[in-house]
Amino acid sequence: MTGDHQTLALLLFSTFVAVTLGITTWVSRNRHGSAEEFYAGGRLFSPMENGFAIAGDYMSAASFLGISGLIALYGYDGMLYSVGFLVAWLVVLFLVAELVRNCGRFTLADVVAARMRERPVRIAAGTSSVTVSVLYLVAQMVGAGSLVALLLGGTGDAARTWTVVAVGALMVIYVSLGGMRATTWIQIVKAVLLLGGTVALTALVLMRFHGDIDRLLRTAADRSGHGESFLAPGLAYGGDWTSRFDFISLGLALVLGTAGLPHILSRFYTVPTARAARRSVVWSIGLIGGFYLMTIVLGFGAAAVVGPEAVRASNAAGNTAVPLLALDLGGGADSTGGTVLFAVVAAVAFATILAVVAGITLASSASVAHDLYASLRRRGSEPRSEVAVARVAAVGIGAVAIALSLLARDLNVAFLVGLAFAVAASANLPVLLYSLFWRRFTTRGAVWAVYGGLIPAVVLVLLSPVVSGSSQSLFPDVDFQLFPLQNPGLVSIPLGFVAGWLGTVTSREAPDEARHAETEVRSLTGAGAV
Repeated sequence: MTGDHQTLALLLFSTFVAVTLGITTWVSRNRHGSAEEFYAGGRLFSPMENGFAIAGDYMSAASFLGISGLIALYGYDGMLYSVGFLVAWLVVLFLVAELVRNCGRFTLADVVAARMRERPVRIAAGTSSVTVSVLYLVAQMVGAGSLVALLLGGTGDAARTWTVVAVGALMVIYVSLGGMRATTWIQIVKAVLLLGGTVALTALVLMRFHGDIDRLLRTAADRSGHGESFLAPGLAYGGDWTSRFDFISLGLALVLGTAGLPHILSRFYTVPTARAARRSVVWSIGLIGGFYLMTIVLGFGAAAVVGPEAVRASNAAGNTAVPLLALDLGGGADSTGGTVLFAVVAAVAFATILAVVAGITLASSASVAHDLYASLRRRGSEPRSEVAVARVAAVGIGAVAIALSLLARDLNVAFLVGLAFAVAASANLPVLLYSLFWRRFTTRGAVWAVYGGLIPAVVLVLLSPVVSGSSQSLFPDVDFQLFPLQNPGLVSIPLGFVAGWLGTVTSREAPDEARHAETEVRSLTGAGAV
């Protein structure tokens, strides 16, 4: 990229960083320092504000960069991510949003512990939440590294490394100083910027083809080198039965995983009532639905305008398809329009990454402080403030995420998010649904549901082609692959549900009927909700 691209993109990005740091500083001066303020922003946000913030949390770098890149490379099969991410919100709307808001305070473990023995449940749920959050953080930081490599002309690994470190440092600052209130406003600003940039790019793609969708798709198919098969299922997931099972596994993870994501669940606590939580989800579905429809246009637009070969040459996983598309739509590499449009898209993508990592880091540090620290602290020791522990945890989680993202820098960010969704659907969703809807559910069942989904999901990923056994693996020079699927959801999600059932039916503990009745009334009516 030329110096103009770099200068303008970095200027716009620096402006966003300055604005968000200003928001964080302002909030830090006006906060009360309480756990409710730090974790839930005082529960003062309106449904519309929270809906934009949820959309900001969900429309991540994986969506903006990864999905469009997969569609540009694989056509129809890449669309699975757009459809899966969107359909998942129906599960959240009808099964989770209101009930979670009524039953919990700050984290997923609050919902489960309402009718169980707290210590083992909080340790299990907190461990799972941190694991899911770190996987999700890795995806965002890989996206940041890919973007900077493109922006700086692919100048080696050093630029990507320092970018990942800088993003990690900024997210720790956002969370430590501003808590949920600053994070929410950053998400709102980011959602507006991302939607505006996506609308503009989509309009330019459609104008390039004079609004003729059929011509856009046919041009994309012609340039793909695969012809009509580019527009039909099977290019990425139709080669053999392993690929087809991978397709089913990924679909299950995407549709069921959203309801188990800690940073999404924590957003329901930032509004005053359960009704406001449901209205927040309605707002977010409208915003997210429009966004994912546009990513389909951008993906096929990148295939038609830039070409899959150019996308793959820039980044093998396709993460730079949208910035390259913006460059071409603006007039090319040497044009003023191309420079400006590329810089805007790069800045918006940076903003997307920063905002999402702040939300995820806050949710995971809340799990460490509110669930793990409170449960594992030795009795008789001097208790520290939960908020102070959460700030320290944010630093540790940031360091772990930075290290892992440097390992995974050549993987597609949407694919990495698919793994996070699989772990969330395997470990968090079973225990959440059983706690809300099964009268006989016990503490052993809750602990087994979490570990029975979490451990198989993580182990199967480690033994899959993602980690070893192929040229695209994290460790291409070794081969300890035993599990053929890239996404473990098809196996690990049922295991989570089975483990929860088995733990309950083999438990000697009698289910607490009174606490279940209390939880049921509270979840459905809001009586006694915080």
